[in-house]
Amino acid sequence: MDRRSFLKAGALVPVAAALPRLAGAQQLPFNPRRGEKWRTFEVSTRVEIVFPEGATRVWLPVPSVDSDYQKTIDNAWSGNAQTARIMHDGRHGAGMLYAEWPSATQIPAVELTSRFATRDHAVDLSARAGSAEQLSAGQRAFYTGATEHMPTDGIVRKTALDITRGARSDYDKARVIYEWVVENTYRDPKTRGCGVGDIKAMLETGNLGGKCADLNALYVGLARAAGLPARDVYGVRVAKS
Repeated sequence: MDRRSFLKAGALVPVAAALPRLAGAQQLPFNPRRGEKWRTFEVSTRVEIVFPEGATRVWLPVPSVDSDYQKTIDNAWSGNAQTARIMHDGRHGAGMLYAEWPSATQIPAVELTSRFATRDHAVDLSARAGSAEQLSAGQRAFYTGATEHMPTDGIVRKTALDITRGARSDYDKARVIYEWVVENTYRDPKTRGCGVGDIKAMLETGNLGGKCADLNALYVGLARAAGLPARDVYGVRVAKS
């Protein structure tokens, strides 16, 4: 699909490989209700700390999106951790397996297996004018709010207003911001990890290269600064998309 077409056939879901080692993604049989084309996957991740220093802690993400196109089935883990439990971020709801080992453990190890089901999901954004999901005042404030690395004032707001000047609808604003990001940014393979998503620094320096956390955050921050509710969604690619 031409990325400059603003994905008329579907919504954009940014993807980042967040796990230390993806041991395998195996498609499993699934029995959906008639007419529902679901696929079920099992993803296993094993982490070993070869040279631990003091107490060791590991956080591994687990499937956290439950919607009409993704369902969490279960999570299971094994290893020699003294403590291991599923936790959730209190602000954003992201789930993770938290594991902890005392300093005496020579080789801390944990293996996490997550099962989940997915199905195709497409939204014709241009056809949803006037029928978009209505957010509460609290939801709108949350998804247009600033964060440490995504401020919505200063150069971020000025850039967002410059980009969206003349755009009338929310759809038009979202589209011109998307096109601006496509035209002005690039993937920089030298960026460490996934990047940090410090969009104020990106705009101030004019260095618009980076990786997923940088480019995704730039779009989300500009959208929020223009008054559009937006969020990042990260995950692991387990099948052809």
